[in-house]
Amino acid sequence: MAIGTAMSVGLVGLKANAIQMQAFISPGLPYFSIIGLPDTSLSEARERVKSACQASGFSWPETRVTVNLSPASLPKRGSSHDLAIAVSVLSAAGVIPHNCLADTVVLGELNLDGSVLPVTGVLPIALYAREHGIDQVIVPERNLEEAQLVDGLNVIGIRHLGELIELMGGEAKYHIDESRIPSEQATTDEANLAPAVGDMAEVIGQERTKWALQVAAAGGHHLLMTGSPGSGKTMLASRMPGIMCPLNEQEQLEVASIRSLCGTLQNYGISDVPPFEAPHHTASTASLVGGGSGIATPGAITRAHRGVLFMDEAPEFSPRSLQTLREPLESGYVALSRSKGTTYYPANFQLIMAANPCPCGYGYGDSSRCTCKEKDRIRYFSRLSGPILDRIDIQVEVPPVEHLMTRNSQPQTTSEQMRHKVTEARHTAQERFVDYHWTCNAQASGTWLRANTSKVALTLIDKALESERLSLRGADRALRLAWTLADLDGKPSPGHAEMMQGIALRTKES
Repeated sequence: MAIGTAMSVGLVGLKANAIQMQAFISPGLPYFSIIGLPDTSLSEARERVKSACQASGFSWPETRVTVNLSPASLPKRGSSHDLAIAVSVLSAAGVIPHNCLADTVVLGELNLDGSVLPVTGVLPIALYAREHGIDQVIVPERNLEEAQLVDGLNVIGIRHLGELIELMGGEAKYHIDESRIPSEQATTDEANLAPAVGDMAEVIGQERTKWALQVAAAGGHHLLMTGSPGSGKTMLASRMPGIMCPLNEQEQLEVASIRSLCGTLQNYGISDVPPFEAPHHTASTASLVGGGSGIATPGAITRAHRGVLFMDEAPEFSPRSLQTLREPLESGYVALSRSKGTTYYPANFQLIMAANPCPCGYGYGDSSRCTCKEKDRIRYFSRLSGPILDRIDIQVEVPPVEHLMTRNSQPQTTSEQMRHKVTEARHTAQERFVDYHWTCNAQASGTWLRANTSKVALTLIDKALESERLSLRGADRALRLAWTLADLDGKPSPGHAEMMQGIALRTKES
């Protein structure tokens, strides 16, 4: 009895699991079955694999063919296992040497003509292979560059199932339609779709808001900007990644793995620029936090991991969508429970919100241009509930720009200059928290903050608590802000001035 084997890797969220394919060709009526909890797209692999094998010159056996996906208790999904299933059947039939690819990860979707189509999630799968001592991976040719990002792996890219048969010493008869293979120029064009990050120097005025964004970037704090239409809120937020610390190697791989899972890695490549996500205010809850039937897929908050989630016109988002942010803002991950299990995705992002002061947008200053009724104003801003606002570290007003200033008359601070100060402040915090594995002040625990802050600064916090200007959570966040301000000023710890500024930023005071 010959049993052909092959190995693939499946993803549940970003968690990879090895899947062993075992094919058995037995006497009986012609039938091809795949067992081991496959989903619909994987069950349909029967027709794709059968047709692709025949297109490669293999005569499909007129008997019973059974392929088991092990472990049987783990749900399997997607078409990325097609190639591994075909390899196990070809191995069982003796077309290629028995078990020749038993210790090789095989990935790829098969077309009916035997061509191998690209799949998503190759990068986290390649990382899993390296971590578990697997030194060879076979992927579709269009996924070759992505898999080669992982050092220490022998990566083989193939275009057709027949190529794999010949690579393993078998004989195949096949034809590759060159006209259907994307040109190198087209691939290059796809890799340049990521938008460039603008420079803060391009934003006229708004020096206080720029300073607030710099504080947010230095300490990993969440921020809310309130101001009239056209005052520059969106421009400022879109330039936030340009002043944040560059991602380190581990963070780059985390971001790239998420993009690989979403199928957008070719648009960005490996980059040290933090991601920036700006969902529209009509976005559904599922598109924001992740969703879908079976096993949930990533949402905007996961795509913003290690970067910025910008919610423009924040009060226009549905209350349900806004409330779903509460847990990820505290925990740094999102847990999505569906019928086939719970999926965990990272969601350690900085939240930047922008809002008008009222529905018409002109309820600032003396409000002479505002046409809103008082109840409309209250209803509009009340959509940002107390629990959400309590998780926002910095609240800042963005006033209208009254004078046009040119670079010649008043030099503007560039993103590079701001980024340099932010990076220095981050390094100071990282050295301070080296024993706690915190990377910024926003991650520091309240216990540590209260134990290491001066009594003078804590007295100011106590007064703010007594007057109900701050909640207990808000007090800890004000302490974190004070430490960030001290880091930016090169001070070893916050004093009276930094604590006053921290409370003012928390409570939207000038």
